[in-house]
Amino acid sequence: MTWVGSFKSLQSMLPKLRFSDGPLELHIWVQSEIGQISPLVEWLMSLIVASRCVRREEEFVELALREALSNAMLHGNRLEARKLVHVRCRCDCGSGLSVVVRDQGQGFDPDEVPDPLSFENLRSEHGRGIHLMKLAMDEVSFERGGTEVHMCKKLGHEQRTCTSALRVETPCDKSRMVGKQEVIRFLPVTP
Repeated sequence: MTWVGSFKSLQSMLPKLRFSDGPLELHIWVQSEIGQISPLVEWLMSLIVASRCVRREEEFVELALREALSNAMLHGNRLEARKLVHVRCRCDCGSGLSVVVRDQGQGFDPDEVPDPLSFENLRSEHGRGIHLMKLAMDEVSFERGGTEVHMCKKLGHEQRTCTSALRVETPCDKSRMVGKQEVIRFLPVTP
């Protein structure tokens, strides 16, 4: 089953979601507001922890998610609340976790980012996010002109047995069938 809706509607569904065998998939769109980062990361991490796809590596995943979302909102979308950040997350108990964070900004060339470890940059207040993501995750790459960051955390051999499955997607405009999976839409409620 696929759950479709805004981050807030999916967040309210968390207590009702159940896991079974298979991968955990999430598609989430969130407004570019710094205040959304912690609630989103905490919600995602509760699902990732429950899925048990990266046991004993959760802190690294959390760090990389926070940095990727911060970069997308601050540098990519320039904190324009009308611009959205799209997070795609796939947690597979047999292979680990993959995350894509995409912004609606102009992109950047990752080769042009100064080395945060060089002497002249050690006191800089910015420029460590990409470095931290690369340290925390097994693979990090930038696609679509720098508007997407792809990150993977692989499992060690001792971690390859667990159970979980859930497909979550957000937002769409009407209920429909996708292949043999039912898509249920939850639209944000505006006051």
